[in-house]
Amino acid sequence: MADFYAVLGVPRDASEEDVKKAYRRLAMQWHPDRNGGSKDAEEKFKEITEAYDVLRDPQKRAAFDRYGEAGLRGASQAQYEHVDLSEALNIFMRDFGGFGDLFGASAGGRRAGPRSGADIKLPLPLTLTEVATGVEKTVVVKVLDACDKCDGSGAEPGTKPQTCGTCGGAGEVRRAQRSFFGQFVSVAPCPTCAGERVVVASPCKQCRGEGRVRAERTLKIQVPAGVATGQYMTMRGAGNIGPRGGARGDVLVIFEVDDDERFDRDGEDLFCEALVTYPQLVFGADITVPGLTGPLSLRVPAGAQSGTVFHLRGRGLPRVNASGTGDLHVKIQLWTPQSVDGEEKQVIERLAALQGHTPSQREKGFWSKMKEAIGA
Repeated sequence: MADFYAVLGVPRDASEEDVKKAYRRLAMQWHPDRNGGSKDAEEKFKEITEAYDVLRDPQKRAAFDRYGEAGLRGASQAQYEHVDLSEALNIFMRDFGGFGDLFGASAGGRRAGPRSGADIKLPLPLTLTEVATGVEKTVVVKVLDACDKCDGSGAEPGTKPQTCGTCGGAGEVRRAQRSFFGQFVSVAPCPTCAGERVVVASPCKQCRGEGRVRAERTLKIQVPAGVATGQYMTMRGAGNIGPRGGARGDVLVIFEVDDDERFDRDGEDLFCEALVTYPQLVFGADITVPGLTGPLSLRVPAGAQSGTVFHLRGRGLPRVNASGTGDLHVKIQLWTPQSVDGEEKQVIERLAALQGHTPSQREKGFWSKMKEAIGA
């Protein structure tokens, strides 16, 4: 099993910035373009990029910290898979802009060829009940799709894009400069084709040469149980298509769980309060408390004190992408009527006369007695 912290050479408490710096340094060393296409360098580059992709993502990192690599393979829509070289290069280009940002050359922030489409951030409102079981959501998103007139090429039907004459289809131009330290070669996107390797002489009239038009797409999102506000999942290749044949971007589904007035939430655990009457505390009673999927029965023992917390095991939320379920913690509180009259008032006055004063202090609990016994 891979240790992603060891792969990047960072401690387990490394900050996001430390992770990014470590990856930047190793990417400079192992990028395939810097190693003549070496297979060993390619494998090393994929390995460090995979480690970076996990540790930079708070949700993936938390799952890895708790369960190791197995924690990244949950049964959600966002299945974890080892990255291939193309995905590793995309991550590298997306986060660091390529050699221009990373190595000081003027490479223009991306590899030659058609540009990839932009990612789409999609907030997804959820109720706590939906989070409890997981849910499939169908949403309609506005995207940029391939133009149906030119099939995404950007060229008017009957014509086709031509190889750029400036760069000869390389998508980049090289400039050599001399200095006291020797010859310095900089690489920049071709100014004619903007790095796309081809030029469109007769732009499509429908998309104006972009190769894409505005459209709507219907997405089905399988939300895993147990997610929390701020967590997200990535739907690969579901975003905007790139101009003139560029690859699709991703859709980042960001979960927004609505507050539920019945519960407070702490991770997988839920907390609520239940009001009880004085007779129920004295004699004990079976009361009904709220549950995620319906009312639950709770037995209050005779002589229970107001403020006692009862723990209902396994009645909380599922752990996202993992086995196990949190608990429901119910705090019982004595209900005091705001006003009383008639027979009820007489009964309470009689009870007050019989009981007299409350004890000066509550009877010591088990742990207090234990501390006294051991002299703590």
